[in-house]
Amino acid sequence: MSNESAKIAQNSPYAVDIEAGKSYWWCSCGKSTKQPFCDGSHQGSSFAPVEYKAEENKTAYFCGCKQSGNGVMCDGAHQKL
Repeated sequence: MSNESAKIAQNSPYAVDIEAGKSYWWCSCGKSTKQPFCDGSHQGSSFAPVEYKAEENKTAYFCGCKQSGNGVMCDGAHQKL
């Protein structure tokens, strides 16, 4: 197992209007310049993007600190950093 840690992209969630049926690829490494989504910056690391499939049209709150225990969605973990 790697001892690499994700870079904190921001200490708050990213509010994104998502569309039902569409896949979104969340950046797990924190290095993407297209936060909260992957731009390939993880290449050469132990990180990989995580797919999120939208089930409905809504505003979703993607984790920005990369510490969420709720997968790609914010769970408030940034408040403890």
